[in-house]
Amino acid sequence: MNGETHSQLASFIWSICNLLRGPYKRNEYRKVILPLTVLRRFECLLEPTRQKVLDEHQEWKTKPERVQQARLQSVSGHRFYNLSRMQFCLPGENIHSLLDDPDNLALNLNSYITVFSPNVRSIMEKFKFSDQIAHMAEKNILFEVIKAFAKVDLSPKRVDQLQMGYVFEELIRIGAEQANEEAGEHFTPREVIKLMVNLLLAPEDDLGNSHVVKTIYDPACGTGGMLSVAEEYIRQLNRDAQPKLFGQDWNDEAWAVCKSDMLIKGEDADNIILGDTFKNDGFDRNSDGMKWTFDYMLANPPFGVEWKQQQKHIRQEADMLGFEGRFGAGTPRINDGALLFLQHMISKMRSIEKGGSRIGIVFNGSPLFTGDAGSGESEIRRWIIENDWLEAIVAMPEQLFYNTGIATYIWVLTNRKEAHRKKRVQLIDARNFWVQMEKSLGNKRRRIGDPEDKPKDPDHIAEITRIYENFSDGETGTFTIDGKEKKLVVSKVEQAIERLQEYRTALITAAVTGKIDVRYAADSHGQFGMAAEEAETYG
Repeated sequence: MNGETHSQLASFIWSICNLLRGPYKRNEYRKVILPLTVLRRFECLLEPTRQKVLDEHQEWKTKPERVQQARLQSVSGHRFYNLSRMQFCLPGENIHSLLDDPDNLALNLNSYITVFSPNVRSIMEKFKFSDQIAHMAEKNILFEVIKAFAKVDLSPKRVDQLQMGYVFEELIRIGAEQANEEAGEHFTPREVIKLMVNLLLAPEDDLGNSHVVKTIYDPACGTGGMLSVAEEYIRQLNRDAQPKLFGQDWNDEAWAVCKSDMLIKGEDADNIILGDTFKNDGFDRNSDGMKWTFDYMLANPPFGVEWKQQQKHIRQEADMLGFEGRFGAGTPRINDGALLFLQHMISKMRSIEKGGSRIGIVFNGSPLFTGDAGSGESEIRRWIIENDWLEAIVAMPEQLFYNTGIATYIWVLTNRKEAHRKKRVQLIDARNFWVQMEKSLGNKRRRIGDPEDKPKDPDHIAEITRIYENFSDGETGTFTIDGKEKKLVVSKVEQAIERLQEYRTALITAAVTGKIDVRYAADSHGQFGMAAEEAETYG
């Protein structure tokens, strides 16, 4: 199935939303569509081994539960199974369809779900799908909705594993757009993720090695978009590569979507953990008791979210463990935990002897701007610079995200910088690399150009990646601003220093953002180079 076909299939599934109008608002459709897509796909995958699993269960049902699960997964050929004799399909000969008994459909559908393997049951519980079944039954739309989904052929002959992953991602994207007032909490625009992944993986020479294994981790994984795009990128480079995905999120619905996506694509969904990353680190120690580390880490943590609920735990860890824990460098102000996520990720970097790690994270301006000398933010920045981990900061266009129009930045960090990057930080001004959206989606009015998504777009992702790879001090680009062409500096390379002076930090920040003290000038578009020169003076 080609890309056009999977988009058509996703559109068809969403067209079923017409049946939900009235009882549901647009931003609630995903509460029905996503779990039903999961159930229908699982039904189609399990069909060939259905009877064999039922027979095997009769022989193994007296065994310990974990033994049963392992055996039934082996027989089903998947990481899940179902023990119901009812089927989520249209009625037919020798078929015990859920639709055979309309009066008891809600009861039977719940029963059908409760005899799935525990991993699927937990997903449906976090979707709170039993509530949706009751609501649809009350509004007399349950039968027609289930009937419509039963017509959708999601068998592997029709939709292979890779394409099903694309279909599900498309549904997630559409659902996020429809719920745009809250989507930014769970969904990062795909072009932003692609840019981050490109920056993170561009210098990696070993990705072409046969059967190379790479671990990828997102501590605020939401619906799993960053993990999926990173995996896709690696597989495009090397079809024999073996990316292993790991993530954690505390939002029930986002976790359920991400875990569903992993199961749909045949990944190890047990590597997606539900819980508060700060209070209950799902990847503290592995089964061998060793500290978890990863090759690549990506995150778009919530902007400006306070960490008061986790304050006691975080400060206790910082005081008791220091740099043996995650927060030895200090803690930021209580109303923004962004730098806590970054410290958490840094704590999971592999040693250089074991290959090191690379990190990409999206921030708003707070981690750059806030905190006077000696503050928690200042000390965390100092610690990062002194260890020479900060490789690049990319200032992105405004109005990229669904739930905010503010300026955002990608930070790239690594403990294995290439020789020519050591003791240097690259500042990339990508604020003018954007295309106007045909239709605004919440606060998202712009996108970074990506011809793979929109064929007429300029290839901004490739251009920003090229600027990063060039690592050139003073590189310029020409942009049309307010109807006039302007040549602007898009890349500066700054010498890192042993101890980061706060004045220099402010100037480097200004070099990226253009938000410079009025004494330097009024035209923010022209200040990139001037601020960088001032930074040199005071360095």
